[in-house]
Amino acid sequence: MLIFSRINRNIRSIRRYRNILGILIKYGFGQVVEQLNIHYYLELGRKIVTLGASSAPREIERLTQPERLRMAMEELGPTFIKLGQILSTRPDLIPHEFTEEFGKLQDKVPSISLEDIKAQIQRENGYPVEEIFDDFSPEPIAAASIAQVHRGRLRTGEEVVVKVRRPGIEKVIETDLDIMMGLAYLIERHLPSGMIYDPIGLVKEFRRTIHREMDFSREGHTIDRFSANFEENDTVYVPKVFWEHTGEAVLTMEYVDGIKVSHFDELLEKGYDLPTIASNGADSFLTQVLVHGLFHGDPHPGNIFILPGNTICMLDFGMVGRLDEDLRYQLADLLLALLQRDVERVINYLLYSGDLTDEINLKELRRDLSEFIDDYYEVPLQEINAGRLLGKFVEILTHYRIRFPSDLMLLAKALVTVDGLGRQLDPGFNMTEHLRPFMEKLIRERVNPANISRDMWRIVQSYSALFRNLPKDMKEFINRVNRNKFKIDLEHQGLERLITMMDKSSNRLSFSLLIAALVVGSSLIMLANKGPFVFGFPMLGFFGYSIAAFLGLWLAIAILRSGRL
Repeated sequence: MLIFSRINRNIRSIRRYRNILGILIKYGFGQVVEQLNIHYYLELGRKIVTLGASSAPREIERLTQPERLRMAMEELGPTFIKLGQILSTRPDLIPHEFTEEFGKLQDKVPSISLEDIKAQIQRENGYPVEEIFDDFSPEPIAAASIAQVHRGRLRTGEEVVVKVRRPGIEKVIETDLDIMMGLAYLIERHLPSGMIYDPIGLVKEFRRTIHREMDFSREGHTIDRFSANFEENDTVYVPKVFWEHTGEAVLTMEYVDGIKVSHFDELLEKGYDLPTIASNGADSFLTQVLVHGLFHGDPHPGNIFILPGNTICMLDFGMVGRLDEDLRYQLADLLLALLQRDVERVINYLLYSGDLTDEINLKELRRDLSEFIDDYYEVPLQEINAGRLLGKFVEILTHYRIRFPSDLMLLAKALVTVDGLGRQLDPGFNMTEHLRPFMEKLIRERVNPANISRDMWRIVQSYSALFRNLPKDMKEFINRVNRNKFKIDLEHQGLERLITMMDKSSNRLSFSLLIAALVVGSSLIMLANKGPFVFGFPMLGFFGYSIAAFLGLWLAIAILRSGRL
């Protein structure tokens, strides 16, 4: 089946393919493009993979592979930048050096014209900007690949910030997502590492994530949920959403005049208590994770403002993580096992919750975990750096290709960020001390008789449904066998690459036979010495030699470029 038949093959898509492949070749990934056999699937000829030189310029060749890929993503635009930013939170999927480099990805985009912004707001709200705002700043306070942010003042007097989606960005992202899916299929089929990194699953997850991020009404509902969760907490403030001026492409929310949490000198000058801020921030984050199961996925300093009373104000809720009750309990079990230095419980948790491949050596995994936990064996609990401990643990998961739910990996990075920020605010800050009461509360909840009874009832209901359907399923199975309708679908993996290579070899062999035939035929014509003549040689023999020389040179170049003599 032709892989790219699922893509709407219009002129824009084809041009975008050529643009993407040209940029990949520019940054030294020509060999990868060649291995993907894209020219075969797109049926555009070899020109699609010869848009530029097969090797990168020398100044680019000196860079590392992660650096070159990060630069390529920045040039490829918003969809690929977002993919890289999300991958930077997934050390369980890609090597550590790539996650580090992708963390540097920045949206380098020019701001949209004020006329386009106003038109987008009018399309979303049904009214011109002048009828909604008393004042609307023409200069954006932030411009990213998906949206642009402006300050304004509503007719009712409230100071607001307006987040506006870039016009037409949906079509660009949809085209890129289709192309990514096509490339993911090719990577899985033709590259040996494709199955390890699960490119198709990765693109599917990215598609879901970026669709959620582009829907600003969803972000508005998330903000409202955070606001409800911390309604009775005086140490956390969540901005208000103005729903009458909010939709899928526009988010209008309260403007908050605070101080960035990273501006330590300004905070001290205004009389704020940095250790209290660190404590409030840690407690608020752990409350999000272990109480409400909904947490801010990108708590970097630019998204956290400090308000009077050492109050934490969180901004930009486009990236959030969710943990259901079972996942919170599993997380508590894992953290408790790590803090109690219980290797077997950690192993059991990984077997139960992680996506372990058959290639994992459990003996080596147990040894590395034992050595990792031994490093903390004689360290008092209050002196354990929770962020560093979790970071090293994730490194082990990465080494053994153990995959975890994306929300857990997002949590790991967010927790490390919060822990590092807390230590900058207060050198004596210790996340473990804040974690302990939350862990104790979760453990009490787990052993609560009401929760145990509820879990037992769920198990009974599940087995009841299983046994109720078992006779019908067995009958259907036997009937299929009796009617010779029982089928087992087997999927072979790796043969596509072999078939493609055989196809290439047969094409080259055919070319060689054609060249040989031209040489032999031209030689016979030369011996016959019959006119007409060109440069004193028989014309047909001369042109036959010329064509054979051209085809032979073309074949030699193709073989040399493939790297397989």
